[in-house]
Amino acid sequence: MRTRAAVLCGVAAVVAGTLTALPADAAPAGAAAPAAQTAPVAKPVWKPCATDTAPTLQCASLKVPLDHVDPGGRKITLALSRVPHTAKTYQGPLLVNPGGPGGGGLGLAGFVAASLPKEVAAQYDVIGFDPRGVGKSTPAINCRPGHFTPVRPDPVPASPATERANLKRVKAFTEACRTKYADVLPYIDTVSAVRDMDAIRRSLGARKINFFGYSYGTYLGAVYAKLYPAHVRRFVLDSVVDPTGVWYDNNLAQDQAFNDRHRALMAWIAKYDATYRLGTDPERVEAKWYAMRAALAKKPAGGTVGPGELEDTFLPGGYYNGYWPYLAEAFAAYVNDRDSAPLVEAFENFGAIDASAENGYSVYAAVQCRDASWPRDWDEWRADTWAMYEKAPFMAWNNAWYNAPCAFWPTRSRQPVNVVNGKVPPVLLFQATDDAATPYEGAAMTHALLRGSSLVVEEGGGNHGITLSGNACLDRHLAAYLTDGTVPRGRGQVDATCAALPDPEPLTGKAASGTAHGAALHGLLGPRG
Repeated sequence: MRTRAAVLCGVAAVVAGTLTALPADAAPAGAAAPAAQTAPVAKPVWKPCATDTAPTLQCASLKVPLDHVDPGGRKITLALSRVPHTAKTYQGPLLVNPGGPGGGGLGLAGFVAASLPKEVAAQYDVIGFDPRGVGKSTPAINCRPGHFTPVRPDPVPASPATERANLKRVKAFTEACRTKYADVLPYIDTVSAVRDMDAIRRSLGARKINFFGYSYGTYLGAVYAKLYPAHVRRFVLDSVVDPTGVWYDNNLAQDQAFNDRHRALMAWIAKYDATYRLGTDPERVEAKWYAMRAALAKKPAGGTVGPGELEDTFLPGGYYNGYWPYLAEAFAAYVNDRDSAPLVEAFENFGAIDASAENGYSVYAAVQCRDASWPRDWDEWRADTWAMYEKAPFMAWNNAWYNAPCAFWPTRSRQPVNVVNGKVPPVLLFQATDDAATPYEGAAMTHALLRGSSLVVEEGGGNHGITLSGNACLDRHLAAYLTDGTVPRGRGQVDATCAALPDPEPLTGKAASGTAHGAALHGLLGPRG
């Protein structure tokens, strides 16, 4: 594993190259600058849509251009939510995004408003929104219902026949997207979503917006800051995407990081051998996990959990260690007791894909494939993935097939936006050192590219999405920033450090240890971060 110092040295070298290749004031390649004339937008009509956890929640909709370059053309609709401010001191709208791409944000508004200190939340209108194509926004896209119906072909193409079966499935998804949404796909991308955010700003009558984004939401925020620097007030980016690696390189980096995180789970299981009886040696525990995978390839558990579904079930453990006790129990029951029922239940809870998740995946693919260039030669994917699999087998091929539609995508790709920026107020970044979905390098890179930003690091943490998850140290920095713009300033590359929360303990007949906020947040974050 690379040390943090090595990461920072590497970032410095890349940033120097980035600045030489494209000055900060240069227009982002492949992305037109914001139009001089913008389409008028109507003020949202807010109606009550309270939930048990958000009793003051309101909902509205907003029409925006499908193509912001043609503001008088076809319109689409964005679904919005709001928890209105209650304090005399009003600091404006705080837009929130749960990542993905493909994550719906309507529910996040209530969560953020309830999780921030009351006196802080009361000063903002917390605004959630389903990005274009997602959830209650229309049109919502679902390219191929049933695309993830079990049991899928084994993700590891150990034979030409298995590879052909996976390719056939991927191409069927891509063709379904082309057939159903050819008129929409060219406009499902990050730049279009950013322009939607600015339409939301204008509809609210706000000169500037505040923003709080997790995971992919950090890239959304960085691109907004690049295209609309004059409208940036306070931006919080938690679990930070590397903007220089979108998206092919970032997915390869994820493979290594998720493999490390999976091994951390194996080590945790070994630590509690008295509970799980899978051994005290993490490598032997890991070997039993791969033996379980091999057995499921021959006989799927319950007729639904094959090797791909097993990987889908354990992948969320790489995002959030609060799931570890449940995954460990299912693993132990299968190996020790030949009982597959807990494994099937774990799949249903953590890995199964419903219609909402199908929608999220369709938007995920549409955004990532449109945002940036991908290899169009499958031989390159095959070579890169086998090379990664040799050192990080846990999800290398699973992740490759998840993203493989981009090898055959029907729309042309944009060039990524260069987010280097010296024109915005201080941006506050949060990052765990061992985050798998957005490895640490992404936060270090973004910190270097956003001049004046501040980086708060959760040392030893491996969860994805770390604020409002029970870490009081992180949340103090967040509250201070949203209260009056205060950011920590350190002497080195990191401005403040917080210790990670302890790993959970095994189940004891009740829910796993951890925080209610942590579990709630991870239920809201978008697909694959």
